Amino acid sequence: MVSPAALCRTLIVAALAAILAFAPAQAQQIVVTTTVSWTYETADGGFDDDPIDEQAAFPDDEAAAVEAGSGADNDTGATRRYAPSATVATLGRARAHFGPFAVVDDTTVRMAGDVTSATPRQFAAMLAAYPHLKRLEMIDCPGSLDEEANLILARAVRRAGLETIVPTGGSVRSGAVELWLAGATRRAAPDAEFGVHSWADDSGREANDYPANDPVHAEYLSYYREMGMDDAKARAFYALTNSTPFDDVRYLTRDDMARFVTLN
Repeated sequence: MVSPAALCRTLIVAALAAILAFAPAQAQQIVVTTTVSWTYETADGGFDDDPIDEQAAFPDDEAAAVEAGSGADNDTGATRRYAPSATVATLGRARAHFGPFAVVDDTTVRMAGDVTSATPRQFAAMLAAYPHLKRLEMIDCPGSLDEEANLILARAVRRAGLETIVPTGGSVRSGAVELWLAGATRRAAPDAEFGVHSWADDSGREANDYPANDPVHAEYLSYYREMGMDDAKARAFYALTNSTPFDDVRYLTRDDMARFVTLN
């Protein structure tokens, strides 16, 4: 005969077993790990899945500056110049893609798309993988979503000694015009399109909403002088861009741009 105490223990054990039988289904945690690898098309039509270190050959000061403002590709910085269009550029066959850049051979890279907080790192990775690049062909470039990153990228283009080219049918707009100015030498087809307008900050204030002595203006003027304009031309070009509101675009020709900088 089973004692009352033993019967009680048996019932408790049975109850606990029943509870534990359902517990895993209620408390189980599932962890899914996804590994993503990039594949690059090579010149011979094959593919290369070797990893590329995007921090390679990236100066420490610039890496820190970009990292401070880095984030998702669609992040916006304190100021931005961006003028999208309805066109969709076709970059053609490429050996590798790095953000908006498509390497077509050892000396030539084409660009189509936005400059974001990630673009300077992508540019550095591209130079590390293809150190003999000489020409940057700007096919369809609407501008920058992060002006700080755009100026970092522009100075990197100048240090790399790249020639910037807007080919036949090419269009550079907004912050991309500043990027084109960074070329060690610059070229543009007769029908090249240059779209300019004012920058805007993340609260919607535009260049002309700031006092004339605000330091934000000095940043742009200093950049234009750095890219070869004298003070008078730098001020004239800056005023020209800011004479058009951010939500509009003023289109300039190759000859218009030649008033401010030397073209080759």
